[in-house]
Amino acid sequence: MDTFLHKLKIVLTDEVLRMRILFVLAALVVFRLLATIPIPGIDAPALERFLSNNQLFGLLNIFSGGGFSNLSIVMLGVGPYITASIVMQLMTVLVPKLKEMYQEEGDSGRMRFAQYSRFLAIPFAFMQAAAFLFLLRQNGIVTHVDLFSIIVNVSVIAAGSMLLMWIGELITEFGVGNGVSLIIFSGIVARIPNNLSQLFFSFDLSLLPAYLAFAAAAVVITAGVVFITEAERPIPVTYARRVRGSKVLGGVSTYLPLRVNQAGVMPIIFALSILLIPQMVATFLAKVQIAWLAAGAQHVVNAFANQWVYGSLYFFFVVVFTYFYTAITFEPHQIAKNLQKNGAFVPGVRPGATTAEYLGNIITRITLFGALFLGVLAVLPIILQGVTGITAITIGGTALLIAVSVVLDLVKKVDAQTSIREY
Repeated sequence: MDTFLHKLKIVLTDEVLRMRILFVLAALVVFRLLATIPIPGIDAPALERFLSNNQLFGLLNIFSGGGFSNLSIVMLGVGPYITASIVMQLMTVLVPKLKEMYQEEGDSGRMRFAQYSRFLAIPFAFMQAAAFLFLLRQNGIVTHVDLFSIIVNVSVIAAGSMLLMWIGELITEFGVGNGVSLIIFSGIVARIPNNLSQLFFSFDLSLLPAYLAFAAAAVVITAGVVFITEAERPIPVTYARRVRGSKVLGGVSTYLPLRVNQAGVMPIIFALSILLIPQMVATFLAKVQIAWLAAGAQHVVNAFANQWVYGSLYFFFVVVFTYFYTAITFEPHQIAKNLQKNGAFVPGVRPGATTAEYLGNIITRITLFGALFLGVLAVLPIILQGVTGITAITIGGTALLIAVSVVLDLVKKVDAQTSIREY
């Protein structure tokens, strides 16, 4: 408690750190104000009915901070930037130079990689804005359908997404924590009052045991998210002893931490993107005049509306992408090479290829637990709705994982800033 109060005193008294935190709060306030400005020509009741019948489209509110629910000028949120980042990560498998830039060139390489992702986000923003507007117009939600209105709305929505991406970069540079993650987090937190009000007005005394079970599950799941997010497997590493003149260097033992959830929340975002594309295309084709094409598209829409089909596909893609993203971000051969260059080795394991194989086997085994945990967390809302019967509010697994991860990262960043000032 004394340590907490001491660090809090540093946060409140240090001018630079205080200004960083205030800058983050001011930027998030600007984002929330932008999320309340709708584009013109919207049929609000039709939009509400459309979102209530489409679970995947409802999930877009997680990444748009509620901006999609009222079709605000930032309705895409940071979605285009996230999509561009996913594409760039996938390209590292196909383009060796991108992989080398991301994994071997250090911070400068990652900065260039992020810059390419920003450039790629611009065409994605225009394409996603146009696709959503055509889909919404087809369902009678957007009433202004002339060419000029469409061009203006697409430009405004794309510019709003780029503005959010810029705000996120400013938060990262001049604030504390990751800007994009904090924008998504603020959107999740902003939905809590609305969800609580829905729960209050739909409260049923006969469901009191279900509500209590729900509250207990929330505590247990939050603890589980924190545990898995922080869990790691330490690999012992020893540096060889070297004699230079009268000095003895090395001989130090340390460890290499391998995280159980190496991929973080990215597999869930990957899976959502993969599942969202076919549903968007099928929803659009279901209204065309070609009978056989419309019928086939309607079957796809109905399949995604089935909770069992949707949940099974969601779980499968999350598990697969957990392994995929871990393979991209964790390179055993590169780590083994770096250890060998620095005169370090894992006790009982030969340096080089044997060390790489050893690390690869360990990360494969522990990733299984992380992948299964992420998969269960992703389909958690579906499970809770089936068990408790409460549809007014559920523990969103994706939202919960993002919120906990962002809070833990933010606490670590603030703690690091206060530790620097202590010395």
